[in-house]
Amino acid sequence: MRVLVTGGCGFIGSHFVKRLVAAGEQVVVLDKLTYSGNLANLDGVEHEFVQGDIADPVAVRGAGEGCDAVVNFAAETHVDRSILEAGDFVRTDVLGTHVLLEWVRAAGARLVHVSTDEVYGDVPEGSWSKEDDPLLPSSPYAASKAGGDLLVLAYVRTHGIDACITRGSNTYGSNQYPEKLIPLMVTNALEGEPLPVYGDGRQRRDWLHAEDHCAGIELVLREGAGGGVFNIGAGAERENLDVVMRIVELTGAEPDLVRHVADRPGHDRRYSLDSSRLHELGWKPERDFETGLAETVAWYQDNRAWWEPIKSGAYREYYARQYAERLSS
Repeated sequence: MRVLVTGGCGFIGSHFVKRLVAAGEQVVVLDKLTYSGNLANLDGVEHEFVQGDIADPVAVRGAGEGCDAVVNFAAETHVDRSILEAGDFVRTDVLGTHVLLEWVRAAGARLVHVSTDEVYGDVPEGSWSKEDDPLLPSSPYAASKAGGDLLVLAYVRTHGIDACITRGSNTYGSNQYPEKLIPLMVTNALEGEPLPVYGDGRQRRDWLHAEDHCAGIELVLREGAGGGVFNIGAGAERENLDVVMRIVELTGAEPDLVRHVADRPGHDRRYSLDSSRLHELGWKPERDFETGLAETVAWYQDNRAWWEPIKSGAYREYYARQYAERLSS
């Protein structure tokens, strides 16, 4: 196949590009290179690169020429940033998805739209979210992703396009921008900076390694029935505070660096996915969380040259806006 991967310079997208290239596929990467897009994530990987915005029809048509399929990782993804400013999320996650759908419709290509478990909203205890459950997003980020999901399903029903949706749980691994929980805590611990934990830290997340996530997406690309929605969860639920304390142990940081700070608005307590539909296609996670977390911490320890330049400039401005008042109080 010749596959267009949007957002291929980002965290999960770059892992997916490497996977497709290793499988012998031709890959075109379309990436706007916003703050979290990094060309270094694809160093040494054979691919075609186009810098552009998925909300730009001209850029999408140019990058997609001759492609059999598109896998859409391009998104604004950070909940905290969506609370501070939601406009970019609506533009990319909703309007950008619409532009891709129009191209898919015209080109007759296949689409895999990469989404998130957050569209289901809070699952305080007990049952798992299934693919046919109502969407009840809590944050502007989750709402924008839910909007994109609904557009995809509407185009399947109305126009008969060949499209699938994947909804992954909290993903971790190498090359993740250090605003998300695990890389934030690891890099702060390595620098001896405070580890800001929202509220009581008892929010529960299902942690999925990036390689396992990408294996699930690839399987859906190759074998998922058109119109299908597929949850991708590892079944590795942990409380955020437990994850942070394990990072403290793995990095050798001082436990008193952990600081409980004011929670963010609308913070969901728990997500939980029923991934049996994807299991029926033959997928299962290969990495247990303890091993995956240790490998991830080791990667950040060994790759300071990748993340230290990131944690300067605009990142510091965002970090101060998000955490300075919380940490001072």
